Amino acid sequence: MRETVIQFGEGNFLRGFFDYFLDVLNKKSLYDGKAVIVQPRAGGKTAGLAAQDCKYNLCIRGIENGEVRSEHTLVESVSRCVDPYKDFESFLQLADQHDFRFVVSNTTEAGIAFDANCKLSDTPCLSFPGKVTQLLYRRYCNRMNGFVFLPCELIDGNADVLRDCVLQYADLWGLEKEFADWVKMENVFANTLVDRIVTGYPDDETAALYPDDKYLDTCEWFHLWVIEGHFENELPLQQAGFNVIWTDDAKPYKKIKVRILNGAHTSMVPGALLAGKETVGDCMQDAVVSAFLKQCVEKEILPTIGDNEESRRFAASVFDRFRNPYIRHKLRSIALNSVSKFTVRVLPTMLEYKEQNGVLPNALTASLAFLITFYKNDQPDDNADAIAFIRSNNVAAILANEQLWGTDLSDFSDVVEDYCLRIEKDGALGVMQWIVSE
Repeated sequence: MRETVIQFGEGNFLRGFFDYFLDVLNKKSLYDGKAVIVQPRAGGKTAGLAAQDCKYNLCIRGIENGEVRSEHTLVESVSRCVDPYKDFESFLQLADQHDFRFVVSNTTEAGIAFDANCKLSDTPCLSFPGKVTQLLYRRYCNRMNGFVFLPCELIDGNADVLRDCVLQYADLWGLEKEFADWVKMENVFANTLVDRIVTGYPDDETAALYPDDKYLDTCEWFHLWVIEGHFENELPLQQAGFNVIWTDDAKPYKKIKVRILNGAHTSMVPGALLAGKETVGDCMQDAVVSAFLKQCVEKEILPTIGDNEESRRFAASVFDRFRNPYIRHKLRSIALNSVSKFTVRVLPTMLEYKEQNGVLPNALTASLAFLITFYKNDQPDDNADAIAFIRSNNVAAILANEQLWGTDLSDFSDVVEDYCLRIEKDGALGVMQWIVSE
């Protein structure tokens, strides 16, 4: 089978989302192509996946159309893995293959970022956009067609940001103007929105069914992929029965999804971890945590972004998905890169709420205090510089750091510091209870 997709990212999400879609397309004879996974960061998982011939089991479990369903499938849509840190030339050689058409990625919200320290001569560039630029320049020098980029990172205009980073590198590296023109004219950068809860390797009895599969993945039935573009004729996802929307504008879908679903996760997780919870299910079974989450969504997020039938229906589906008894969605997994996630998922709602009401939203502001307290006292998984800065500075300095939040949040300081003191005195659950009672 041909190799037609270059995929940056070997994590649970893409394997339970795009790679599964691709597997179904192939098995339904609607498509003829496999993905090559590129490891975006040093020390990733591609070696272990390659040891399994790039095959793994996926368990899809949850509630669909009111019925409890559980299904297993062996995903076989990945042909091989490439680690550019160990074999840079094999990575560049991907640009030499004519059959590659799509580039899919999920490098987290922090992945699509410009790093001025990257050079064309790096083997490879440390940044994801730097690697993409190296690949595209090789493709350009080969005088070949460009790619269709379908980034799955949860940032606004994800493809636009990726394209702009590539053009910045072209300028920084002094590459010819014709290359920049080729990037813009011969490649398609399609903004997308993704939605599916993928929890990864399970710790329950499911793992015992596949003891030799180190990359066993689990996910819910619900999924959504909104793509700015019209490539159903090449990638017939709708024909295969997937909830894929080809559109000219993903923004309305993205705002509802990111602010409600992802905003709910990010606003809940640091406080829940401080309260000793391990999974989303644990949070939903705790009366205080679930009430706090409900206040975040129903009293602060929905009124800010637009409390209408569509947004209320989506919010209701979010709570049902969080209660999915089959999914053990670990809070520490969600907490990865929480600062950048908070900046994208929660902070815009806080700023808009303050503009509309003249005050900060109680629960979401508490979530920011939970985040700071978590970084100071626990073991966050994030950029080392961000963790070090938060641990060594007071609340005022932390909120004034524009590199962390994208803006100066000094006017939040008094309120957030008060919340931090309350957390220290009463604990996370005590603060949540106080907010709910207020």
